[in-house]
Amino acid sequence: MDQELTEIKVEGGMEEQNQQQSNSTSRREFKHFDIIPANSITNDHHYFASPSTLSSPSYQKKIMKEWRILEDNLPDSIYVRVYEKRIDLLRAVIIGPAGTPYHDGLFFFDIQFPSDYPNKPPTVCYRSFGNRLNPNLYANDFVCLSLLNTWHGEYKNERWIPSQSTMLQVLVSIQALVLNEQPFFNEPGYAQYSKTSDPWKRSSLLYNETAFTLSCKTMLCILNTPPTFFEEFVVQHFRDRGDAILTACKAYDTGRARIGDQLTITAAGTGIQNMPSRTFKTSMEQIYPKLVNSFAKNNGSPNGIMNTSNASELPSDNGSPNGITDTSNASVLRIIGFRNPI
Repeated sequence: MDQELTEIKVEGGMEEQNQQQSNSTSRREFKHFDIIPANSITNDHHYFASPSTLSSPSYQKKIMKEWRILEDNLPDSIYVRVYEKRIDLLRAVIIGPAGTPYHDGLFFFDIQFPSDYPNKPPTVCYRSFGNRLNPNLYANDFVCLSLLNTWHGEYKNERWIPSQSTMLQVLVSIQALVLNEQPFFNEPGYAQYSKTSDPWKRSSLLYNETAFTLSCKTMLCILNTPPTFFEEFVVQHFRDRGDAILTACKAYDTGRARIGDQLTITAAGTGIQNMPSRTFKTSMEQIYPKLVNSFAKNNGSPNGIMNTSNASELPSDNGSPNGITDTSNASVLRIIGFRNPI
């Protein structure tokens, strides 16, 4: 984008100024907790093909207790869908917390309660799309977390306690302890190092660049194939936050904001906080046009960056180093605020 960004304060990618949406589509309020009727299909759930663990009335009672806890206590940034026909299954989405490299991203989890629940913790699958964007969230969808007994933990009380632990605790732990501002230190053995001294601080910043890049790639995957029963939620989420995500991308690329901080984006040429690595800048050159295109197709075109009528003019990615291939490369990159490809 050729014009300079005016001063905008962003909290985790959410613009604080009241900005009018670029389309007239009415907003829908989504329930944080909802039950999917028995006649609805759930076959894209990771555990759908697994045998139902529903075994006894006492089991049903325990699951109903979990449902009530979730319905009454979910925080604003977590949404859950359970299934009338398969009460052993659950799907949750966590909105990436402000002030982290995961801000404004959507992180989906498919969950199954075991037949002896709560003696054993639920089984959790992270929908990674092949992206390992956190030490605890693997590219093969595995979730490494003490509370799930998938990591031994340093203290016994970090593990699943049948008489105390709940599904709500699992979701809140992922949101607060896994999707945090410095995920580099989630890696076993790294927590002992100082977060403010080099070289660990630099290593953490580089990890945040990778985490944000993979979070953006995950956004593209989710927009392309939104999980069942969350299709409308995904559309509205990126309509609401598309502009802020793109503004943050530009600020990170120019060094006017640091990934993992609460963001204050200042006018171009001032307030340089942290110049990103060459690897990050190259990644943004590839991903940013795809985000613009996807947000435009999602009917959430970014204000002042590119409107829906221009989205179809974006060149396609045919494997070139920068993901841009035709003669309009330079003009497209100027529109979105990046330098010409080398």
